[in-house]
Amino acid sequence: MIPQDSNAPVIFSRIAAQEGKYVGIATFNVEKTLNALSMEMVQLLHTQLQAWEQDSSIAVVMLEGAGDKAFCAGGDLQNLYTSMRAHHASTQSEDVLGNPCALDFFSQEYRLDYLIHTYQKPILCWGHGIVMGGGIGLMAGASHRVVTEKSRLAMPEIAIGLFPDVGGSYFLSRMPNKLGLFLALTGASINSTDAKFIRLADVQLPHASKTEVLTTLQTMLWSEQDSDNHQRLHLVLQHLEAKHASAALPGPLEQQASQIAKLCEGDDLQTIVSDITSLASTENIDLYLQKAANNLQKGNPTSAWLAYALQDAAQHLSLAEVFRMELVAALVCAQEPDFAEGIRALIIDKDLQPHWKAENLNNVSAISKEKFFRSPWLAQHHPLHDLERSSNKTINARAAEAA
Repeated sequence: MIPQDSNAPVIFSRIAAQEGKYVGIATFNVEKTLNALSMEMVQLLHTQLQAWEQDSSIAVVMLEGAGDKAFCAGGDLQNLYTSMRAHHASTQSEDVLGNPCALDFFSQEYRLDYLIHTYQKPILCWGHGIVMGGGIGLMAGASHRVVTEKSRLAMPEIAIGLFPDVGGSYFLSRMPNKLGLFLALTGASINSTDAKFIRLADVQLPHASKTEVLTTLQTMLWSEQDSDNHQRLHLVLQHLEAKHASAALPGPLEQQASQIAKLCEGDDLQTIVSDITSLASTENIDLYLQKAANNLQKGNPTSAWLAYALQDAAQHLSLAEVFRMELVAALVCAQEPDFAEGIRALIIDKDLQPHWKAENLNNVSAISKEKFFRSPWLAQHHPLHDLERSSNKTINARAAEAA
């Protein structure tokens, strides 16, 4: 049974709409960790979303975070850290499959993300507050993504020795003018306006309008056809966005888009990294760019190389193929020392002084690079080998627009 008590990490509820239809709501319920995604939450969400997809009475699904601070601030790094430390100290430390906790978490998280990307019914994601890492993985695939005045989105994995995973290699690589590469290399955050600019969000609404949104969904006459319901939800959100629209300046990413494109042009990662990090000490530079440059300068060189390599490879892969590729890379990150060291420095000891295996890009060895793309499984034995659901129209439309 799906737990429904007030202490459950995900609370599932239904609100009645017209003529026997319902809106299913999944509320991430761990405010003290900014709704960080745990293994239990992944399993609960996957089970319930599958059930709702088969339930003809459910017209729309909504994902939201409890509280006013975050939709989801990422994955549960504490448990991953514990498992990595134990793995590194074990006799299986050289075995990329020697950490069952990491294997289970990443494979099940990616499977959940893929389910959301390919979900047949409309999913409304209320991306209020902090949306980072694993939170973006949940939001990116939703068919209807709302951001608010307090939304702050980022994929800051370079700070902890990982890479923008959860499908990030797919959707970041398809952003125009190398903006996705810039976000991956710098971990720079964006606001709601910029989220729409780079197509990580569809609609901007004030957070105070959420009750109005839910009331409208309840009064809607929903169809028996999922495609019709996608369109009806789209029209509702467009109407409410127009109703609540207010003048908004372009976000900092959009304001600096031309300069970012120049910084990231070319095929030489070393030059790109050098050009971006030089901004950290440049006088009279935009503060957004300066902070981004500082993030890259302090970040993990191997993560920078890996993010670049994965995005390059992902340009010609399907979404399912990208998730399979990312799972291999994530397990190698868990087996190597940098991921645990990044979590230690940022979250455990909080000294903000990580000691990376490679001091710079030139020190990232060819042997290390090869490991990230060498699958430990035969194709038919890969844990995500069966991710071949038909992609919904939203994925194809977004990819075509961003190409």
